[in-house]
Amino acid sequence: MTIKGRILVQRDNSAPNRQKGKGRPRNSETAAASLVDVLNLVRLGRATTRQELEHVSEYGRAIIADRLATLTELGLVDESAAGIATGGRAPRLVKFIKDRARIVVVTFDQSAFGVGLADLSGKLLTEHHETADVTEQSMTVDRICTLINWLMTRQSEAPDLWGISISVPEPVLVDPNAAFLIEPTEFPPNWSNSGLIEVLMRRFQSPVWMHSSVETMTMGELRGGAGIAQQSMLFVKVGQRIGAGLVSNGQQYHGAAGAVGLIGQLPVTSGEATGSLDAMAGANMIKTRGIKAAHTGESTYLADVLARGAEISAIDICQAAQMGDAVCTEIIAQSGRLIGTIVATLVNMLNPQLVVLAGSIAQTNDILLASVRETVYGASHPLVTRDLRILRSQMSSSAALFGAASIAAEALFDPTFLKGWILLGSPTRHPDFLHRLETMNTNTQQADEGPPPAPRSRSKRA
Repeated sequence: MTIKGRILVQRDNSAPNRQKGKGRPRNSETAAASLVDVLNLVRLGRATTRQELEHVSEYGRAIIADRLATLTELGLVDESAAGIATGGRAPRLVKFIKDRARIVVVTFDQSAFGVGLADLSGKLLTEHHETADVTEQSMTVDRICTLINWLMTRQSEAPDLWGISISVPEPVLVDPNAAFLIEPTEFPPNWSNSGLIEVLMRRFQSPVWMHSSVETMTMGELRGGAGIAQQSMLFVKVGQRIGAGLVSNGQQYHGAAGAVGLIGQLPVTSGEATGSLDAMAGANMIKTRGIKAAHTGESTYLADVLARGAEISAIDICQAAQMGDAVCTEIIAQSGRLIGTIVATLVNMLNPQLVVLAGSIAQTNDILLASVRETVYGASHPLVTRDLRILRSQMSSSAALFGAASIAAEALFDPTFLKGWILLGSPTRHPDFLHRLETMNTNTQQADEGPPPAPRSRSKRA
């Protein structure tokens, strides 16, 4: 924030109705609402000049000029570039300054995590991935904080940090009306006592968002992969658990509490066996059946892996199937058929333009994709599958980071949240966020001090 910008923030915060500019009174509530409108029109590219802003927003010339002056002082827009002249003076282009601050993104998988930085448009600038035992909570949290500091120090102009977006493997149920994460209703079991959210909020003095990896990967595919420009998409992640994300009318659908796409809980039947989709078609089932085939010698490829003393993983079965091992091919194909059965039901109901399969099981071979396609096309109405495409993810391991960045960028500039901080100059000054920090600090202090001492009993004299 520039010195000029800080003076502006102090003036607006202490006296929202005082005279400004040419002696015109400004009502802070009205000013915030119009600032939000103007900034988002510029940020989303819906207006690129003052004339377009006047036309699209229907605000008068004086209001547009005043609001652009404020946004310029806050470092959020720039008018230094000239556009193309169309018969008169060339208009000044209004551009959103996406490098005004940074967003940190953190993703967790079963045995790895990633950390990255994004600009305010949600564009991923840099990323770093590590394999780790994420059950070692304190070590992992410390390592993540170290990586965040390292990535921030590599930025040439040391921009502010305005948000942290976290992606985790489990469903995270939150208050849908909360602007940022206050308290998760449900947290991944291995992280329930990690204190990750509190540590990050206190150490970096920044709002935190948290979503499931299926949600963040769906958003990543929508904004940067096969889902670009798609109005409807079904995203399916295949791993130890199988989950789905839904895009409708070009926007991700979150449901009442964020618990969308828990398709791994649905029952499926294979032969005489019945169980959940997770248990019957997920990575654990693939691994279990592969290990059995290795011990019995049905799969020569896996028997060789076992003979070398290596541990057999689901990825080994996928690679063996890709190389033509008949037993492994059938294991993966069976998984694909069961997943395809559930996907076909969703496709018949939702009629998406696109189905995307993601996760290491889908990325490492063509057999799962082929089995899902065969099942979906065979079990769906012709009108539903006429223009339907079923593809693998184009984003691979970057999908969750990219999606987490997009989610945070949208949350930062959501009109309701933005209105609370725009006149203060930074989301880190949002009253709700500051209140949450104060509450956390108070709770921590009380925990450190321990319970108050028990009152001493007074002895009675005879």
